[in-house]
Amino acid sequence: MAYLSLAIWLPIAVGVLLLAIGRDEHANNVRWIALAGAVLSFVVTIPLITGFDASTAAMQFTETLPWIERFNVHYRLGVDGLSVWFVLLTAFITIIVVISAWEVIDTRVNQYMGAFLILSGLMVGVFSALDGLLFYVFFEATLIPMYIIIGIWGGPRRVYAAFKFFLYTLLGSLLMLVALIYLYYKSGGSFDILAWHKLPLPMSAQTLLFFAFFAAFAVKVPMWPVHTWLPDAHVEAPTGGSVVLAAIMLKLGAYGFLRFSLPIVPDASKEWAAFVIALSLIAVLYIGLVALVQNDMKKLVAYSSIAHMGFVTLGFFIFNELGIAGGIVQMISHGFVSGAMFLCIGVLYDRVHSREISSYGGVVNTMPKFAAFAVLFAMANCGLPGTSGFVGEWMVILGTVQANFWLAALAATTLIFGAAYTLWMVKRVYFGDVANEDVRTLSDINKREFFMMALLAAAVLWMGVYPKPVTDVMQTSVAELIKHVGISKLN
Repeated sequence: MAYLSLAIWLPIAVGVLLLAIGRDEHANNVRWIALAGAVLSFVVTIPLITGFDASTAAMQFTETLPWIERFNVHYRLGVDGLSVWFVLLTAFITIIVVISAWEVIDTRVNQYMGAFLILSGLMVGVFSALDGLLFYVFFEATLIPMYIIIGIWGGPRRVYAAFKFFLYTLLGSLLMLVALIYLYYKSGGSFDILAWHKLPLPMSAQTLLFFAFFAAFAVKVPMWPVHTWLPDAHVEAPTGGSVVLAAIMLKLGAYGFLRFSLPIVPDASKEWAAFVIALSLIAVLYIGLVALVQNDMKKLVAYSSIAHMGFVTLGFFIFNELGIAGGIVQMISHGFVSGAMFLCIGVLYDRVHSREISSYGGVVNTMPKFAAFAVLFAMANCGLPGTSGFVGEWMVILGTVQANFWLAALAATTLIFGAAYTLWMVKRVYFGDVANEDVRTLSDINKREFFMMALLAAAVLWMGVYPKPVTDVMQTSVAELIKHVGISKLN
């Protein structure tokens, strides 16, 4: 079975079908078709894990078909321990997004659902592409559905936010295209990414390629100082858009470092590791302080995402197994936790139509079930032991200690800042006396919202209590990547 092709094209096909249905009088049918498409798309990804051989670092479930034969471009797919979990995460989050929009989106429902399903397939394509040009096509194509989602269903400044998101990420990616074309000619006319891993490149070329890739992936992560598009995009995006943006799309940039920067230009990656680590620590420290003074809940969680993704890039560029594995675990955990936090904000916004922290207070008195979920996700965002948020951060800190104790000490401050801004928000929104009439009249979450929250809570707790299945899958691939880069610790 071509599981990867199914995981890519099944949601895209269902999305196109939904666009063809058209009118809003069919909205209920559209919702059920979208849910069926999302669930089926997730089901076809399950064999990728159940049939995955964790003892090898080789690509698995590979598919190769000729595409543009004149230029030796192939439709080449495969996954290894570095990428397979992101395919499942993408399909899982798509189900959550479809459920979250069930009663909230009542106009252009087919376009909304169709855009998310098409986006889901394109993001799976990014994580499974083994041809450079195919990767670039999927990587850039993801911009279009998200641009439409923000631009049509977003807030008052949605057009500004959509344009800023599109231009930032597009401009960064153009340099990556130049790098891909250079590698194509340097490899004798091949876009095979795995063949590029073996190219003997001089240091000068590696440095230029490193910064070309860095321009594309750093914007997507996003790293400081090219992060300014993210808070605007999150604030203006609808709830589903914020969930996918935080849970999956930020991971595309971090994944690019694993698949391109580290293995293709290992010497330049080592040479410029201190530069990337410095930017990562600025994200962890400075952005944490910025999050602390936010009054808008969405903006606070958006800045929180930048700080947590700084942890990911830090883990990757300390060049040891614990750091890289911790960075990947942090990416998966962040997918669950940040997605859940944006959903919680969406639940409140649907009822009160405000994202300002000052508009709430004492929510636990009127929405106890919802508040229990929200506090759990907030604790995971703080890195509380027993939740998924702790595992990745702890692994990265331990890996950083092996490289340099003082770097680890600085990185660990994110746990303090993370707890500060998250608990400060929780205290003002959920606890205390009921602050105003809007909160007094709130109704607790319904069965649909409870089911959605319960799925994410189960994922957060499962990964926090028993992360072994996740780490076992990636262990061999991470070890092979470290061996390929040829360094075990930062000198």
